[in-house]
Amino acid sequence: MRFFLYNIRYGTGRRKQKAWMDMLRKTDKHLPKITDLIRRFNPDVIGLVEVDTGSFRTGGIDQAEAIAEDIGSYFHRCEVKYSKGGFFDSLPVFNKQANAILTRGAIRRERFHYLHYGFKRLVIELELETINLFLVHLSLRFGTRQRQLADLHDLVKSSTKPCVVMGDFNALTGASEMKLFLAASGLTSVNTNHLPTYPSWHPTRELDFICYTEGITFRDFMIPETTLSDHLPLVCDLKIPGEPEK
Repeated sequence: MRFFLYNIRYGTGRRKQKAWMDMLRKTDKHLPKITDLIRRFNPDVIGLVEVDTGSFRTGGIDQAEAIAEDIGSYFHRCEVKYSKGGFFDSLPVFNKQANAILTRGAIRRERFHYLHYGFKRLVIELELETINLFLVHLSLRFGTRQRQLADLHDLVKSSTKPCVVMGDFNALTGASEMKLFLAASGLTSVNTNHLPTYPSWHPTRELDFICYTEGITFRDFMIPETTLSDHLPLVCDLKIPGEPEK
């Protein structure tokens, strides 16, 4: 099974210097290019971080839905990353900022968890036939991230199926801050050489992770070179229990 993870920065493209004006950029030029990139790798599961569900930037278009329809044959689940009823829930643009999972496999159960700490609290959990998927986008603040990782650990350990956990973990102090979480959760990162994923034009930090639990077998991993966002995408092949050999 092939997994594709990408923080697409709401389809606004990449800028070496971030600015609040980036929030106003239209996405019509970049989203088709992102869709073409995803299509080229033909993934079975797509994790998308920083998706716009229909603000003025997209002209009311839900980016996850548009990508799923354009590529075809995908189920998708998308949710705004901020807790409902919170500060950002009533703010234009912010209340359309989401994460999404697209999958070829049928979704048996879905849950949207909200971590106890931080503004970006959402954890999307999808149960497929033989595995559980988790998608996250964690806080930029170290202390808050550590508390969020503790909550995420509990979610992973409560799963009765093998898990794949992916997302933008914002591990700004280095992959070493993930070490304890991975060990305690029984997770293994596919990026064993700790290749950096941010910024896309000159990567120096490993912020994005795809991890898997026992029962799943690693096959292959790559980081495509592209500057469609400020992050680089991750692509990996994993052998899932019950999946026939290819």
